[in-house]
Amino acid sequence: MTLTCIAVDDEPLALGLVCAFIEQTPFLQLVGRYSNAIEALRGLHEQPVDVLFLDIQMPDLTGLELARVLDSGNNARTAPRVIFTTAYNQYALEGYRVDALDYLLKPFNYEEFLRAALKAQSYYQLIRRPADLLPGGVVASDSPVSAPLRPDGAVPEREYLFLKVEYQLVRVAYDDILYIEGLKDYIKVHLRSAPTRPLLSLTSLKALEEKLPHQRFMRVHRSFIVALDQISAVTRNSIQIGTIQIPVSDQYKEPFSQFLAKWT
Repeated sequence: MTLTCIAVDDEPLALGLVCAFIEQTPFLQLVGRYSNAIEALRGLHEQPVDVLFLDIQMPDLTGLELARVLDSGNNARTAPRVIFTTAYNQYALEGYRVDALDYLLKPFNYEEFLRAALKAQSYYQLIRRPADLLPGGVVASDSPVSAPLRPDGAVPEREYLFLKVEYQLVRVAYDDILYIEGLKDYIKVHLRSAPTRPLLSLTSLKALEEKLPHQRFMRVHRSFIVALDQISAVTRNSIQIGTIQIPVSDQYKEPFSQFLAKWT
């Protein structure tokens, strides 16, 4: 698989280095180089690419601003994945918020560059598998109609979700989820397979709630979603999952009471 790339940096030496690294990487193809983000945006309208190596501190339009433009556009799902290349580590959190694939801190060497490029390769190998199925015969797609049909012609439900964790796209099985905890801008996904090592992802509990199958997961508090099949005990005001007690808030008591009536 070959990934098309462009590099954007207002410093000629830094731009030349990134371009040289791209050209010596067998699975990357350099199709453009720009000294400012506005020119890069015009170029992307004419020729979409897979990966954008993007400096942050630039005049007129910063790299973060360009990433936000791409992320909010009509074709956000087909926008290039961004790998930031910057001398300023204070932008790491902002880079995460615009769903950057990686964050290279200048000065970086080829080994560090290659590690980021391999993340991009792994990402595209994962999402470009409608022709080659993932393990278990499930197609890597957000659309349920892309999954293979059962013999009765029905579309089977997906048994997993993809979660952005530390610049990686992690596949998480529904069966492995105990409960999900909301922490301001982050969520913690607590797993059966690693109860002391929850997955931390920069997203909202509401955004994740919309992705989860409602017959398997329920929001019971502004800070908690629980896996219904992991509940070990219930009271009128709380849920127990293993040794963890999770409160049920007044806002969510009605749907929880309906579930409780069926559960008992």
